[in-house]
Amino acid sequence: MSADHHESPGPATPGSRGAPGAVEPATWRELLGREHLGAAVVLAGGVLAGAINIYLAASLLPTAVADLGGASFYAWNMTVYLVAMVVATMLTGRALSLWGHVGSYLAGFGTFAVGSLACAASPVMAVLLVSRGVQGLGAGLLSGLGFAVIRSALPSRLWTRGTALMSAMYGVGNFAGPALGGLFAQFGAWRPAFVAMAVLGVGCGALVPRVLPRAEPAARVGGGRGSVPVGALSLVTAAAGAVSVAGIVTGTLAKAAVIGVALLLMGGFVLQERRGGSRILPRATYQRGSSLKWVYLTIGVLTFGVAVESFLPLFGQRLAGLPPLVAGFFAAAVSLGWSVTQIAGSSVTGHGAVRRLRVLGPVLLAAGLLVQGLLQRADTPGWLVLVWVPVLFAAGAGIGLAYPHLSVAAMSSTRDPEEGGRAAAAIATVTSLSIAFGTAIAGILVNLGGGSMLDAARYVLFGFAAICATGALTAHAANRSNRAESIAATPLPQDR
Repeated sequence: MSADHHESPGPATPGSRGAPGAVEPATWRELLGREHLGAAVVLAGGVLAGAINIYLAASLLPTAVADLGGASFYAWNMTVYLVAMVVATMLTGRALSLWGHVGSYLAGFGTFAVGSLACAASPVMAVLLVSRGVQGLGAGLLSGLGFAVIRSALPSRLWTRGTALMSAMYGVGNFAGPALGGLFAQFGAWRPAFVAMAVLGVGCGALVPRVLPRAEPAARVGGGRGSVPVGALSLVTAAAGAVSVAGIVTGTLAKAAVIGVALLLMGGFVLQERRGGSRILPRATYQRGSSLKWVYLTIGVLTFGVAVESFLPLFGQRLAGLPPLVAGFFAAAVSLGWSVTQIAGSSVTGHGAVRRLRVLGPVLLAAGLLVQGLLQRADTPGWLVLVWVPVLFAAGAGIGLAYPHLSVAAMSSTRDPEEGGRAAAAIATVTSLSIAFGTAIAGILVNLGGGSMLDAARYVLFGFAAICATGALTAHAANRSNRAESIAATPLPQDR
């Protein structure tokens, strides 16, 4: 099925509850109406829980270290959590094949809640690290499930709206995580913050049996009953671990060396996937002429750009003298632009308009980062700081314009329910890996600035602008391949 047919008349995708030939337009009122609201809350809540916790802990850790000690393990909290998330997203299909929709979601929310409570009860830093890993496993599974289960939980005409709602949760989490963490830390209450996350997990989990369709494990949604691809899984896990370590080691050469190892491991992963019988990514990803590889690359480039947010608060504090809380909110303008724009951009349904948005997204993201780099000054005046907000918002808007349509293109890439589920779950894997790689690359670019914070800011923003601009090329390639697939799939007159 053409990726551009996700909200147009045509056969319903297997696993969707949309009737064949459904043409009624999708609306937010329908998605958030009585019939689909529960499913939307579970799908979006799972993604939000994981997204909030990426940065929630960063705000809480100084307070936790003062209580528990273990300052030398400070940076490992983020590393352990992100690596666990990446691993869990790759096991989504296996979980669905074993436990079905409801069982997998209960396992995800349960693991997340247990990990959160363990974080709250941690007596020493080592236990907190292990607990963060458990929390990350639950969060990664929930992120992968959201994109995989949407195929069955919602009719196909609502996929773009549902995907926009879920992916907007990454932006909301990036905005809310530091704010909530800072609020709890302000009162020295880091343990109750993790308890609140456990309550979120339990609350969403309680809805699962009532709102999600019950698919038997034998339905093989998203992964099938085949063996776990141990080789490919080990390689990509090692790559994720390496790139996370790159954010910890000091020195530009050391960081670059670890990133090089991570890239080699990713190359090994691709080779293993191409020749392996059991895969993490769909078979079509490696087929000649397929648009899916270009779709994933474009998603990767867009979410790579999100990682710049990790260093924007630092630039705001050092170059403009902003207080930490204010600098954090300024940096969150990227996530705010991502979230708000997705809500509006998901209403676009025309084939030509969708193709243009896929290309425009990376262009707008790159342009916003480029302009932000040009606006950096050693002693930034207040009026110029105010200009940062719309510029960063526009950069985030580039992600929001393209991400939901690219996600639906991946989900709609095949009629096979097993391959379709795998294609959908891989969206979360690509997103998590790209953010991890982006954070590590940003660390290297900051180091290139040496002792000059102004040079560091320009290296990061100009470097990210150049990398994100390549997304326009991959999006164009995806559109071109997609058109070729559509033509090949159109029956000749004598065949009709």
